[in-house]
Amino acid sequence: METTNFKIVSSNSNVEWTGRKVTGAHNGTIGIKEGNFILNGGKVKGGNIVINTSTIKILDVTDPATNEQFAGHLASDDFFSIEKFPTASFDILCVKELSSDTYYLEGNLTIKDISHVVGFEASVANNENAITLSGKLIIDRTKYDIRFRSGNFFKDLGDTLIYNDFELDFNISAKAL
Repeated sequence: METTNFKIVSSNSNVEWTGRKVTGAHNGTIGIKEGNFILNGGKVKGGNIVINTSTIKILDVTDPATNEQFAGHLASDDFFSIEKFPTASFDILCVKELSSDTYYLEGNLTIKDISHVVGFEASVANNENAITLSGKLIIDRTKYDIRFRSGNFFKDLGDTLIYNDFELDFNISAKAL
C-alpha cells in the first residue's frame, strides 16, 4: 500500500468557531497556519493541523469599535493569550475507520501549551491528488485554562455566564505532495 502525504492548503480551508453564553452566541473564523494528512492505501492514518491564533475574527459583531474590543479580549490572557501562544495544534494519534468516507480521529489538542486527548468524527473526500476533511470538534475551554466567566470557577454570573464548550466546524483541503 502506498503512503501519500497531503499538505493542507490554508487558502482553501476554513475553520468556523461558535461560543455560547446565556444570552446568545458569538461566531467567527480562525485560520490554519499549516498541516498535513498522511494516507495509506487511500485511508487516513495520521497528520496534524496548526492554527494561527492571531487570525481569529468575530463575524457577528458588526460595530468596528466593539469588534476590535472583543477581538482584543479574545487575544488576552482571559482567553487565548495570543501573544504568548501564537498557535494551537491538533496531532492525530489514532484513526478508526467508521465507513469508507467517515473516520473517528483522536489526538492531542494543544491550546496555550496545554494538551488533552480529544476525538471527533470527520468526513473525508479523496480524489487521488486532493482531499477534503470536514467535521465538528467540541472543546471544553476550561481544560486549557480559559476560565473567564465559567460557571465552574465563578459564582453568581447570572446572564454573563459563558458556556464552557465551544465548537470548531472545519472544512480542510489538502493536496498530495
